[in-house]
Amino acid sequence: MKISLIAIGKTDKSELNTLIDQYRNRLKHYVNFELLVIPDIKNVKNLSRAQQKQQEGQLILGQLKSGDRVILLDEKGKQLDSVGFSQFLQKQMNSGIKRLVFVIGGPYGYSEDVYQAAHSKLSLSAMTFSHQMVRLFFTEQLYRAFTILKNEPYHHR
Repeated sequence: MKISLIAIGKTDKSELNTLIDQYRNRLKHYVNFELLVIPDIKNVKNLSRAQQKQQEGQLILGQLKSGDRVILLDEKGKQLDSVGFSQFLQKQMNSGIKRLVFVIGGPYGYSEDVYQAAHSKLSLSAMTFSHQMVRLFFTEQLYRAFTILKNEPYHHR
């Protein structure tokens, strides 16, 4: 199974990119993982929030393939602890899907079309984080989940 993380906009903090890359490299031992960054939409000042969500939504949907299992990282999604997330991943891997896709939306969330394409929603926290930080937190949690599944000492129970 391949795991993809789709995110809107680039990360402009080199420190965050360095940390994200460290976890991406660690993940190579467990899973085929890719981070797909959709460039920021141009001229957003001339767009309403709804128009911006719609345009971002079309770009997100353009990255999806038939047969993908799509999980939105959304504040209204189900919250799991790290062990629960690892169990969720195990179920996805056991289901035989080819690609599990997690999506980080833009600053105003997702268009209705993206919500319709999604299979479920997960929340990383009840708190709100910047989109740039979510990439790091998610990538670290993905790595942590695989170490839990392999019973490796990274996660302390």
